[in-house]
Amino acid sequence: MTLRHLKIFVTVCECKGITAAAEKLFLAQPSVSLAIKELEDYYGTKFFDRMSKKIYLNERGEQFLNYAIHIVSLFDKMENECKNWDSIGILRVGSSITIGSYLLPDYVIQFNQQYPNIKVQAIIDNSKEIEKRILTNEIDFGMIEGITHYPHIKCEKFMEDKLILVCGKNHPLADKIMVDINILPEYDLILREKGSGGRELFDSIMLIHNIKIKPVWESVSNRAVIQAVSAGLGLAVLPYLLINQELKKGIIHEIRIKDISFKREFYLIYHENKYFTKSARYFLKLCQGNPIPA
Repeated sequence: MTLRHLKIFVTVCECKGITAAAEKLFLAQPSVSLAIKELEDYYGTKFFDRMSKKIYLNERGEQFLNYAIHIVSLFDKMENECKNWDSIGILRVGSSITIGSYLLPDYVIQFNQQYPNIKVQAIIDNSKEIEKRILTNEIDFGMIEGITHYPHIKCEKFMEDKLILVCGKNHPLADKIMVDINILPEYDLILREKGSGGRELFDSIMLIHNIKIKPVWESVSNRAVIQAVSAGLGLAVLPYLLINQELKKGIIHEIRIKDISFKREFYLIYHENKYFTKSARYFLKLCQGNPIPA
């Protein structure tokens, strides 16, 4: 088994077929088929199910792909960066929308002061998508709200935050300081999309209390939710980090929920097989050393 076999295997998986992979690699189709056969013979198992002249990655193949991607990418990274180790290059960072909107820009500025020749590429998406990009090695590490859902991803807590229930200043609950959780289904709710860290926390607490919620609005944008709440269109549960200025200005109103806390943690996540350069470790330390802004 060689690195060539792994590169062919990864390409076949990406292209979802032998023919397409052969074209991408500029190889003859029989050569690609032979490489896959040699790989399966070497490990004594089949990585693909073959049906109706098509191949489908099976469970063993998915597990093997997880390792192959990182072995190939690590080799490519060594080839590209070894001559100018840790002085030039690209650091690929992913973050959830809340973290990317509020915290990530400051981290990048501080990092660039120390490593001006390393470019930071950032992907901002919900927590679930950031985890997927870690597994496919599209990013070096991520910052998400809540713990990871995959066994091959390591996570380290670096900050705490809380979600709070808010309404507009003209909402029927605007004069309330505290309410019972059971009244929430009586009001329109505006929530983030499923897959976001905040939505996952909110849904889990509703499930624990056997409360069914059907939001009138769902959005991938925190700003859109804030605007809708400010306009009096409903209640929302939002990160304190993002709305503390609106709270201070009286644009929106916080309502406490009796005996309920929406505290959560922010986590740094990375693949268990990921190798970090000195510069990447410096970025991680920046994240771990920053307190929540007041």
